[in-house]
Amino acid sequence: MRSKWFELKETAVGLRKSGMSMTVIEQRLGIPRSTLSGWFRAVPLTDEQRLKLSKSRQDGWRKAREKAIESHRANKALRVFKAKKSAQETLENLELTAPVLDIAFAMLYMGEGSKTNGTSIANSNPIILKFVLAVLRINYNVTPDMIRCELHLRADQNADKLKLYWSQELGVPLERFGYVAFDKRSSGKATYAHYMGVCVVYCSDIAIQRKLVYLYNSFCEKVASLGQN
Repeated sequence: MRSKWFELKETAVGLRKSGMSMTVIEQRLGIPRSTLSGWFRAVPLTDEQRLKLSKSRQDGWRKAREKAIESHRANKALRVFKAKKSAQETLENLELTAPVLDIAFAMLYMGEGSKTNGTSIANSNPIILKFVLAVLRINYNVTPDMIRCELHLRADQNADKLKLYWSQELGVPLERFGYVAFDKRSSGKATYAHYMGVCVVYCSDIAIQRKLVYLYNSFCEKVASLGQN
């Protein structure tokens, strides 16, 4: 019994001999792959035709990869947009009162701050330290001239240049920058241009540290107890 696609066999075989891939023929003629496979089994291909088919497959894989990458980028952009929108909605419903600033500061201090060496916190991200200085000023009347800073740098970094960078970024007087530590383990390894080292911000009022430590512990316990009810 003849296949209902039999009348297209000659056309399909001709396309195959021209070096067209089975996938393209299947899409163009609407013939099932299983039928095409049977027809093409006895079709001899020259080296030139095989080369053309190989190139066609590679081009198809490349286009598929490009399409997948583009789809991934679009999906990622959508996820990023949704995350930003959700974050913005949270911020719009948040009143930045002194207690809220203290809680935010305490939770940051829990992960990044010193628990034994006075009130100090270190970070490589200027915006984090700008936040710290803002809360110290707003809630504790600590001004930049009351702050002391030190830097922790990689072996190939310039101390004077980075003191100036952090002074300008944080609005802390240059004379408030003192000790600079260099990581000898990084010797001989080039540093990324965007990396400006770690800046440590010190405040002499240890009472602030004591309050923050007590605050983040108490706050965590309070929230944890809500999950047990």
